[in-house]
Amino acid sequence: MPIRLLSPSEALARQRAGALLVDVRGDGERALGMAAGAIGIDREQLQADPARHLADPAAEILLICQLGLRSQLAAQALAACGYRNLASVEGGLQAWQAAGLPMAEPTVDADFGERYARHLRLPGVGVDGQAKLEVARVLLVGAGGLGSPAAFYLAAAGVGHLRIADDDVVDRSNLQRQILHTEARIGLPKVASAAVALSALNPRTSVEAVRERVTAANVERLLDGVDVVIDGADNFPARYLLNDACVKLGKPLVYGAVHRFEGQASVFDAGRHRGSAPCYRCLFPEPPPPEAAPNCAEAGVLGVLPGVIGLLQATEAIKLLLGIGDTLRGRLLQFDALAMRFRETRLAADPQCPVCAPDRAFNGYADYAAFCAGS
Repeated sequence: MPIRLLSPSEALARQRAGALLVDVRGDGERALGMAAGAIGIDREQLQADPARHLADPAAEILLICQLGLRSQLAAQALAACGYRNLASVEGGLQAWQAAGLPMAEPTVDADFGERYARHLRLPGVGVDGQAKLEVARVLLVGAGGLGSPAAFYLAAAGVGHLRIADDDVVDRSNLQRQILHTEARIGLPKVASAAVALSALNPRTSVEAVRERVTAANVERLLDGVDVVIDGADNFPARYLLNDACVKLGKPLVYGAVHRFEGQASVFDAGRHRGSAPCYRCLFPEPPPPEAAPNCAEAGVLGVLPGVIGLLQATEAIKLLLGIGDTLRGRLLQFDALAMRFRETRLAADPQCPVCAPDRAFNGYADYAAFCAGS
């Protein structure tokens, strides 16, 4: 049956006469502002179990959304369930505001609401998820090719604290792929350059610049208090060290690596899931010989490739922080840029792994440089 449409002014008059005004938008949308006196019920929840939310089918119910379409659809669903006195606010909240009608105070500050508006409307994130991101702490080891896109998108997403560790300075050769940096900042420490770029993007994100190379002496200090670790290192000693520390301290490690035209990414979370999730050493028990794995300076790398892998790492980190989706834990995602092809390989925990086997005690940090050099 056709649903009665009311102008915002007519709806306000009916509300003041005792009608119930129901905002059927999502939590995130309602956090940005609601009509005064309205109650909020997600459209999906309302339609799934109307009686739970609206006990009296004879009561006068006015439905409002952002522009007026969802409220009409919700009204039609309620009518099919026997509700008899329904109306939809024509033009929705946008028309209500344009008419200067009373509004309730937003439950989030204006900057938060505007900056993260698309997240606040997103199922699985919303206000609660965005609040989780704002108090989250991430360690990013490396402010280079992988660290640049990962840091940009973590800051843009609203991760509250980024600790970035790197001891290098910006070089002109970095600019082909390390998008955190600019010509004007050549010669600056990479972490200082990163702080400038990220603070300009999102001043709500706190950037802790640590001009240090990760070592056995400082790795636990760098991991202290963080929720997720992102491996943006470009050398095997750092990767093995980060893996061992993350297993010991129970931190999820988001791994990424690039070589010429190919890259790969995974999540190693053996510290929190011993025996069921693999660690980096389960994948690579022994490092390849140096001649088989030259770094970018020696072998070259397609400039956009670290962007692809770094974005995958940022995606996995955000999923871990929010507790949503299926992460790459137990999977290695490989990307061939020339073929534009992804391939997935399943990874199993090694029951004999010297680091993450369930009954294996931590025996201290090795001499990783010597280990990776084969000596």
